[in-house]
Amino acid sequence: MFLFIYNIFIRVFYLGVRIAGTWNPKARLWWRGRRNLFSALQEAFRGNTRSVVWMHCASLGEFEQGRFLLENIRIRFPETRILLTFFSSSGYEPMKNYKGADDIFYLPLPTKKFSEKFISITNPALVLWIKYDYWYHYLQELSNRKTPLLLVSAIFQRHHPFFKWYSPLYKKMLRCFTWLFVQTPESATRLKVIGFSGNITVNGDTRFDRVIDIAENFIDLPVIREFCGANKVIVAGSTWSDDEEALAHYANENVHTKFIIAPHETDDKHLAEISKLFRSSVRYSDLLKTAGSGQGAGKNGKPVNTLVIDNIGMLSRLYYYATVTYVGGGFGDDGVHNVLEAAVYGKPVVFGPVFNKFREAIDLLEEGAATTVDNAIELETTFNDLLNKQEDYTERCEAAKNYVYSRKGATWNIMNYIQENRLLTS
Repeated sequence: MFLFIYNIFIRVFYLGVRIAGTWNPKARLWWRGRRNLFSALQEAFRGNTRSVVWMHCASLGEFEQGRFLLENIRIRFPETRILLTFFSSSGYEPMKNYKGADDIFYLPLPTKKFSEKFISITNPALVLWIKYDYWYHYLQELSNRKTPLLLVSAIFQRHHPFFKWYSPLYKKMLRCFTWLFVQTPESATRLKVIGFSGNITVNGDTRFDRVIDIAENFIDLPVIREFCGANKVIVAGSTWSDDEEALAHYANENVHTKFIIAPHETDDKHLAEISKLFRSSVRYSDLLKTAGSGQGAGKNGKPVNTLVIDNIGMLSRLYYYATVTYVGGGFGDDGVHNVLEAAVYGKPVVFGPVFNKFREAIDLLEEGAATTVDNAIELETTFNDLLNKQEDYTERCEAAKNYVYSRKGATWNIMNYIQENRLLTS
């Protein structure tokens, strides 16, 4: 019965996306990206003789979670062919030209027929499933073929379907995995209660290794460095409209503090809204045209204190230039974005009130490395304290960096498992 309902859901979901695609650009990308997909797959894999490592990610965040592992597999096993798939357009579109994979595709619709066809064409030797995005027919087909299937950086909460009355189908999915690398002891305990214990490692989160690698191989951005000068700098990343409204008053009133805003959405409409909010602002693309002229100027030639990033991909390096960091999303229903990218540089982290689903945000608060605010007034007080109370600021910086570096190593544990079990060697 559960499988029958699941199959109906997939078809209803697809129909819903097709309808939504008439007005929603992301939905339109989702279904258009899957047109002629199998023809492209057959052409790409025709005559392939290399062992295929397939990594699947729901979206961009999960890709960043698995990226460092994938890149180390490439280094350790250079003869392998790397296949990367995404379920969402917000993952595929920004990463479709990523050089670390040989093949990048949308995941075909997860029906039984398409799952079997996809796996038959690509014939993976090893599959890395990042965090979640469980699709029964894909997992079952891999299990039937006895293909090594690793769940990477998973986390299991009480509200997840594995622990509900309708859990039987989800438990079947879990049984398909060769090994489960989970983030927390609580996740392992919850799995043990429902009968899973022999193939689980509490391994932490591979994102820590990823952000540490970025920080330790930092590449300078001269235009950003010139913009910041010797000023105190607040870098606000992955912001939404609610975040920007809370930040704007402080930025407009504190003209001697530099602000860098890297919004989550960079469409023209949103960028225009940001420019209105931040009165003394300039876009990064415009600043590039005047690079070398000093601090940069706005449209009227006046000095600016706010730089609006109008591209994707710079954020993880921008936090390096911050005195204080602000991570967006915490004023929205989905919650705060990736706080580790900021904390790895040893900078205090500030975010909005919606963070309870994110273990690392909670940990940073407990460690004294982060502060959460409920409104613009609290945000102003927090910024003033961090920018002017040196002793407290220094302690928070040390706490942030120590938190991240004390949790490195998850990637190497998975690499060791792959090597020790000869999953990619004959």
